Amino acid sequence: MGHKVTVNNKEIIFLDSQKSLLECLEAAKVEVHYHCRDGFCGVCRVKLKKGEIDYPNGDPLAYIGENEILPCCCVPRSDLSLEID
Repeated sequence: MGHKVTVNNKEIIFLDSQKSLLECLEAAKVEVHYHCRDGFCGVCRVKLKKGEIDYPNGDPLAYIGENEILPCCCVPRSDLSLEID
């Protein structure tokens, strides 16, 4: 089983077979704006309210602020709570 991801009060499960958090959000019909899947542009940035993530292919090149993550290239390492504007 995967990690629980809470997004704007909606609970979904990140499956270990999913390649990124963005793939998980899309499968659950959570709208996230994005233009890439490699951490270059930063358009998909969301606020990480609680939990831990990992960037398996290395840190993204796009600028991200404190408590922000890029779901296009990260995976959860624990249950997460996210805020998407």
